[in-house]
Amino acid sequence: MDGSTRALVDAVPQRGRLTHILLRPERRAAVRSVDRATVVAGLGLTGDHRAKDRAPDPAAKRQITLLQAEHLPVVAALLGRSAAGEDAGGASLDPALLRRNLVVAGINLASLRDRRFTIGAVTLEGTGWCHPCSRMEEALGPGGFQAMRGHGGLTARVLTDGTLTVDDPVLIDA
Repeated sequence: MDGSTRALVDAVPQRGRLTHILLRPERRAAVRSVDRATVVAGLGLTGDHRAKDRAPDPAAKRQITLLQAEHLPVVAALLGRSAAGEDAGGASLDPALLRRNLVVAGINLASLRDRRFTIGAVTLEGTGWCHPCSRMEEALGPGGFQAMRGHGGLTARVLTDGTLTVDDPVLIDA
């Protein structure tokens, strides 16, 4: 491989893994963690409010949102908390508070932006950054918005129907 920046950006040797699937049945409802979910092309996750009572729209850019698992300890530290499972004695940061659909580990989400990738047998396309909103102050408390800046994740469109299961591999399409 040549050492050009373009070649380095294009080469993604990491294999990721889906660690959480999170659904919100209604807008502003509590997030529900599931081990498996059905995905509809052009729409999103069955059972999530964003896919409810809508027709598939292949052009929509925010059908699914993804969060980087490795960012949870960073956001927790910025809030003065520990990430879930890190410190049984302290407060924890539950990924459900961040209101994204999928949490992935082991692959940099920046590698997926503007590219096709698969999670299990489902093909997605990274469409842009998922910037934090004012709801982060509600969910995380004072400073939640600032803690999430740069750690909000990625938006994606769904290109194929299928089923996602926790522990599915996350791979860049060749």
